[in-house]
Amino acid sequence: MARPPVSAYKLAVALFLLAAASSGQPQGVTTTTVLLGQSAPLSGANKSLGDDIRNGALAYFKKVNDAGGVNGRRIELVTLDDANDTKRAGENTRKLLEENSVLALFGYASATLSRPALPFVEKHKAPFLAPFTGADPMRAFNKYVYNMRASYADELEKIVDHYAKYGVKRFSIVHYDDVVGKENFSAVDRALKERNLAAVSVAAFKDRAKPDVETGVKEVLKGDPQVIILTTLYKATSDFIKMARKAGSTAQMVSNSFAGSTPLAKELGKDGAGVVVAQVVPSPFGAGAILIVPEYRAAIEKLLGKPEYSFTSLESFIAAKVTVEAIRRAGPTLTRETFLRALDSMSSYDVGGYVVNFSPKNHNGSKFVDLTIIGKDLKFYN
Repeated sequence: MARPPVSAYKLAVALFLLAAASSGQPQGVTTTTVLLGQSAPLSGANKSLGDDIRNGALAYFKKVNDAGGVNGRRIELVTLDDANDTKRAGENTRKLLEENSVLALFGYASATLSRPALPFVEKHKAPFLAPFTGADPMRAFNKYVYNMRASYADELEKIVDHYAKYGVKRFSIVHYDDVVGKENFSAVDRALKERNLAAVSVAAFKDRAKPDVETGVKEVLKGDPQVIILTTLYKATSDFIKMARKAGSTAQMVSNSFAGSTPLAKELGKDGAGVVVAQVVPSPFGAGAILIVPEYRAAIEKLLGKPEYSFTSLESFIAAKVTVEAIRRAGPTLTRETFLRALDSMSSYDVGGYVVNFSPKNHNGSKFVDLTIIGKDLKFYN
């Protein structure tokens, strides 16, 4: 019997492989590995944020891998640098899903970097875990997106509630004049109205890259606020606080988590003492910590070789633990579909004193918010 021409044989093999790929072979899963993908700022102004997110996840994955992995598979994280650029984040997502064929996406650093990923997530029906944002656009229900943390609205409600209980009535807010910034203003406005209050003054920065902080300070201080709530990036937040203090303001300065605790404290320096920052995970520093914290500390020290703790890397460590638990629950036959079902089954999952709740109709896993204050030693205290 004559053999088919080589070209026809190669074509038949190619068609077979294509058919196998399209017939539902698991993406990002082999007999020995599970591949996850991440786009993060590993260079540029937000490098420290990207490093913290990546290190927190790697610390937990290393712990799991050192113990033999999950169902015999090691967890591997492919991270591509987006330098905090939205176009690069979108292109990185395409590469991760279409070239690296990862099982799921993990730990993008903001709403602006996460949103370009959503069309690819929908196209490939890929799970998208733990975007590092509390912005409403990423919290509207999406079958494939799972938030591990509280929203900015949750944080802002906590801030207003805390100070209102002490009789504070004069609140001001500083925000960006964009979609997320306006949502932050609306959240504060809503919390104030529920207490028959209204903001005494507002500063809205039109340009994120070059905010007019001086004008903003003048506008806010006209209202003589007792508490100033800041929802801007760490540099704008720091510049505002320093300038307001120089202008004689004695108002309590409070930032939501958007600024990033570690970079904000570093940028403020000695001017940081007394500034309050909302957190969406427990403190990684204090004594008497809940169970997840010593577990995190030991793992991050083993990864980095030094005790370099942060709220951000703890948040990522928690998210990585939830991710691994879902992989374990999905069982040996791990696919995107079984992984999604496992995530939806995680009602009241306790990672060690921090509880995550998912269901088929709820993908916002936590409402935990705590308020911390920067001490004179520039450390965070509850």
